Amino acid sequence: MHIGIIGTGYVGLVTGACFAEFGVYVTCIDKDEKKIKSLKKGEVPFYEPGLEDLVKRNIKNGRLRFSTKIQDAVDTSLVIFIAVGTPPRGDGSADMRYVEQVAEEIAENIKGYKVIVTKSTVPVGTGAKLSRIISKKLKEQVDFDIVSNPEFLREGAAIEDFMRPNRVVIGAKSQQAVAIMKDLYRPLYLIETPFVVTNIETAELIKYASNSFLAVKISFINELSNLCDKVGADVHMVAKGMGLDHRIGAKFLHPGPGYGGSCFPKDTRALLTIAANNGMNLHIVRSAVEANERQKGIVVDKIRNGLGDLKDKTIAVLGLSFKPNTNDMREAPSIFIIENLLKEKAKIRAFDPVAMPDAKTVFHNKIKYAKGPYDCVKGADAVVILTEWNEFRNLELVKIKTLLKSPNFFDLRNVYEPEKMKRLGFNYSCVGRR
Repeated sequence: MHIGIIGTGYVGLVTGACFAEFGVYVTCIDKDEKKIKSLKKGEVPFYEPGLEDLVKRNIKNGRLRFSTKIQDAVDTSLVIFIAVGTPPRGDGSADMRYVEQVAEEIAENIKGYKVIVTKSTVPVGTGAKLSRIISKKLKEQVDFDIVSNPEFLREGAAIEDFMRPNRVVIGAKSQQAVAIMKDLYRPLYLIETPFVVTNIETAELIKYASNSFLAVKISFINELSNLCDKVGADVHMVAKGMGLDHRIGAKFLHPGPGYGGSCFPKDTRALLTIAANNGMNLHIVRSAVEANERQKGIVVDKIRNGLGDLKDKTIAVLGLSFKPNTNDMREAPSIFIIENLLKEKAKIRAFDPVAMPDAKTVFHNKIKYAKGPYDCVKGADAVVILTEWNEFRNLELVKIKTLLKSPNFFDLRNVYEPEKMKRLGFNYSCVGRR
């Protein structure tokens, strides 16, 4: 089978490379000529473990090619995935202009039956809208079907999530389109992947509902961690006790400085907008969003309370990306926290194993950038762990204490054991484990 992927961002490129690995012939399209030129050489424009090797291997095998012309994908493909960005508008709703532009261009090039699939995260009702747009723009009468096939890729583990997903969601009206999509995902039948086949509107909502529920779990455990600090409980034991209940589960019950990234903040706000447009207020989702914003402020308070006056204090920040194994700085908690520390005249020195170039586009010269964790903490008044990269999990703590000007250690990801840190002489502060 030949398929086309429109958009070579995170979702589009991972989807294209993984389908190529399944033996499908894939044409990936992007208007950015510079990006396409790099991709043709196997150079991936963002960090995702294992992806560059996958891209290079399938380019070499002839199953993955890149172009700037949508017609190249439409002409050769039975299935065309739309995987362009849906960035948030000021009111929280998804900006659909890129999706709609792609739909129009696809329509202008269709000469035979196609299955047109939304892989981008789109509001409920998008499938029906795209059907109208394409029907209006067709140059000749040809059949097509619209399918919603949302992605559930975790940054840092996207290839594994594609190759061994928890489920595949297919939303469609046409049984022919469903059959084609099942054929495309045939390799996943071998590992008994569950398929959820439903209508388009339900599939579109599943994506928002899933991400919003996970955001609720994170905000819930973060609020409980603040209560644990007040009453002397251990949030890790609370989370363990909760997570062993199979109705709850242990995943996403990890306290910290709040969630970030390209999905949870955007999708929770978009879901609230979808609800508002239908005369509803999703109170639980709204509370999760508000709790997440508060959590970042609580973290700043924790640092301030530990250090007192922050003016001219040097704070070493370890980790800038919103989570490990990605260079994604979108809505990373580090941005809010560092900006607020800077407002109080603190001096920030930071290090991240992967996200330094991306961080420089955010902070510019407002902070200093270190060459490594030990260079970062040297002479600092405090160290703050904001992202739990593996290399921060086994630091030479005695060396860290020696390098610090003052032994203040703010472990906002609860990487280390409080008792051990106190024995080593650190003024140790964590989340929910007073």
